[in-house]
Amino acid sequence: MKMKLWLIPALAAAMPAWAQEAVDSLYEELDEVVVTTPKGVRKLHGASNSEIISASELKRAACCNLGESFSTNPSVDVNYTDAATGARQIRLLGLSGQYVQMLTENIPNFRGAAAPYGLGYIAGPWMQSIQVSKGASSVKNGYESITGQINVEMKKPQLDPSVSVNMYYDMMNKLEANVDGNMHFGEKWSAGVLTHFENGFTAHDSNDDGFVDVPRVRQFAVMPRVAYLGTNYVFQAAVKYIGERRLSGQDTHHVTDHSMPLYQIRIDTQRWEAFTKNALMFDRDNDGNVALILSGSSHNQDATYGLRLCDVDQREAYASLMFERKWNDLHALSTGLSFNYDYYRFNYRLDSSAEQTPLRKTDREAVGGAYAQYTFNMDDKLVAMGGVRYDWSDVYGAMFTPRLHVRYTPLSDLSFNVSAGKGYRSPHPLAEYSYMLASSRRLDIADNLRREAAWNFGGSAAWAFYPAGKKVGLSAEYYYTTFSDQLMLNLDMDPHAAYVYSSKGRSYSHSLQFEVTFDPLSELNLSAAWRLTDVKADYTGHGLSQKPLISRHKALFTAGWSPNMGLWQVDVSCALNGGGRMPTPYRMADGAMSWDEKYKAFVQLNAQVTRNFRHWAVYIGGENLANFRQPNPIIGASNPWGPDFDATMIYGPLHGAMVYVGFRYNFTKYI
Repeated sequence: MKMKLWLIPALAAAMPAWAQEAVDSLYEELDEVVVTTPKGVRKLHGASNSEIISASELKRAACCNLGESFSTNPSVDVNYTDAATGARQIRLLGLSGQYVQMLTENIPNFRGAAAPYGLGYIAGPWMQSIQVSKGASSVKNGYESITGQINVEMKKPQLDPSVSVNMYYDMMNKLEANVDGNMHFGEKWSAGVLTHFENGFTAHDSNDDGFVDVPRVRQFAVMPRVAYLGTNYVFQAAVKYIGERRLSGQDTHHVTDHSMPLYQIRIDTQRWEAFTKNALMFDRDNDGNVALILSGSSHNQDATYGLRLCDVDQREAYASLMFERKWNDLHALSTGLSFNYDYYRFNYRLDSSAEQTPLRKTDREAVGGAYAQYTFNMDDKLVAMGGVRYDWSDVYGAMFTPRLHVRYTPLSDLSFNVSAGKGYRSPHPLAEYSYMLASSRRLDIADNLRREAAWNFGGSAAWAFYPAGKKVGLSAEYYYTTFSDQLMLNLDMDPHAAYVYSSKGRSYSHSLQFEVTFDPLSELNLSAAWRLTDVKADYTGHGLSQKPLISRHKALFTAGWSPNMGLWQVDVSCALNGGGRMPTPYRMADGAMSWDEKYKAFVQLNAQVTRNFRHWAVYIGGENLANFRQPNPIIGASNPWGPDFDATMIYGPLHGAMVYVGFRYNFTKYI
């Protein structure tokens, strides 16, 4: 046996919940026995409805970054916000990513100015796992979760010493390289570093509209980190730097009218992050511990969209002090204090006029809060978790956040879950909707915006059975989100304006999903899912209407085949995205309609073949192999300085079929 197994329970007992993820991963490889999880695993314990996307699941696709990690997950959609900047957003339970609390190692992250591009700030090979929790989540991490939480766990230095390399290249002349490694210093100290580089060398305009299909991105990221695992004290710390440049706009090779200057988009970002975690164990038999988390970030982004600009300097500081203890096998309590500080400084020009002097604006908010969360666990058959928070914002005042999760598991393969809770969000529209400047629309932001508030209610059921010894899994879930106060981005009132304002009008989202998984062979797993999304709000003052640019239906089929004891891995995913509503169209100067009132369903097909060896693997794959591409994604592309230019009417893929190749290398020294 190559691992000291007696260390595992000792380490687990010496760690709070947020640190046990690293210890759990030690079970993944023991001697010559490798345990893999070819699909995301739905958790049948705990109170919340959550699932884990494991490292092996992430390798089923190229997974260059966090935004490309959900291609085989039916619950999470990732879409482009526009056809020019490359900004992406998550959709969960029918609502955009601003209502999903993004966490990295259980620390709130990627808020404000980082939200439009944050999905590209974590490289795929850096990630150890992704946890997706639906509905109102735990009150431990704050009041911001409305539709759920997505937590990213990155590779830990305390794992067995290793070196990993990942290289990727695609037919759009994009190259990526990732190198990470870690080492131990004695029995308690360990350190590691994660590095990432990517560069798009060539601009592509496959539809000949004069604009590049996707921006050229050059990014460098590095994250050194250190860990100390003592008997009664645990410590982790890390620093992360990201430098990125995005170039987009008109392509000189396809522009025929040289009487006007080229419309160019350039976004330069410098981002720093740092965190430290400290935990002191005072009662290991009852998981008693006190933990202190400190984190901060600095985000500096300079962006030009033609003659428009939006420069933002964002600073964040976060602190959380937590106390946790089990009183016996039935009862556990977690309490804590938290503090969050946000600072934004803007330098912006919203009109395409070089003569206009840029405006300046600053936003500040400090929020302090306290929470208490009680968990009742009766042999994992009945688990109830109830929590409350009270927070005070120096801008918006008091926030009371109640949340409840209950899971009932009458049989080992049958589980029911219900949840309810409230969430809040502070709006920062100039930072979050800056991509709207990639159009001639006037960005009209109302004064005195209110804090967003919403309730989320939901339930799920999961059942596994074994006909003829073959596992079949069934799951169903339904969630309802209703807003008492919402920030509206209205593209219907005026075809040449985007209105941002606070609304107390009725606004809601229904999300219904069914999923079935089947393992007909030990090396073959199949899954199929279908989801109905109904999202409505009042955009015109004449009643509710469907939210634009959201597909009402989605079906997803995935297949994974790993013959010859895993030497080969073949993965296919096919998504059918249903049709939806477009914002209200208008008649352009040439007499043509700007776009159709609705868009039709379309198919996206991805596939990858991997050949695994002892320490390395090679893979080849393709994205969007059905070759569907949204026709005319940029309105008025021939005259981006005119009144009809709009790159924000995006509902589907921006490029056709794309093939990529890559390899992975990993050497691990077991201790």
